[in-house]
Amino acid sequence: MIILIGTGHVFNLSQQLLQIFDEKQPDIVCVELDKQRYNALLAKKANPEAYKKYEKKVPFIYKLLSRFQEGMASEYGVVAGQEMLTAIGFANSNQLPIAFIDMNAQNLFKKMLRKMSLSEKFKLMISGIGGFFVSKKRVEMELKKIEHDFDSYIERIGERFPTIKQVLVDERNHYMAQQLTQANEEYTKIVAIVGDGHIPGLTKLLQQKEIDFETIRLSQLREKETTISDSSASFSMEYREPQ
Repeated sequence: MIILIGTGHVFNLSQQLLQIFDEKQPDIVCVELDKQRYNALLAKKANPEAYKKYEKKVPFIYKLLSRFQEGMASEYGVVAGQEMLTAIGFANSNQLPIAFIDMNAQNLFKKMLRKMSLSEKFKLMISGIGGFFVSKKRVEMELKKIEHDFDSYIERIGERFPTIKQVLVDERNHYMAQQLTQANEEYTKIVAIVGDGHIPGLTKLLQQKEIDFETIRLSQLREKETTISDSSASFSMEYREPQ
């Protein structure tokens, strides 16, 4: 059984996730990260100098989009990707295995930039810069529109940024579905934390494979009232130099 949990990288969802983990009691925790991105997230807090070295290696557009995420996350009182660290912290504190099910982010962005046309790159850069001027209120409004008709939203992304949809959405969905399929062969109950935008694609792929699963969407998480114990919220993580 796979429990797919759709999250948003800029929201404070730690309590909601910890409550779900306590309820579901998974055998393994899967996260939409590669090992390098995981170490980069830890380095932001534990070793800023190491993080600066990592950041120098990533493409400019990747940095631009990351900084937009970081700025928006601060509006919600968290660091971007905090929900992934929460999931990993829960696994560590409960001695559960962790699976990094995403493709290497740096390689993905390099591949995407090689395939993109000049006009698509220009539109992406303008969108990335424009993102710095988007308010929290505007984000909330856009989320309501997306949640109302997600398929149309993905279709619009595909029309405006076809390479982004192919590389960053479709290819990753197939890769993560394969990783989850492998985990499903070894474990009885799997919790997978992924960006909410991947839920529709993963749902179709898992249905095709006839794998038993359930989904919890970002909208449900943000509406969920939580009551968790202090013991559920305590965990620790260790920074390691990226390999």
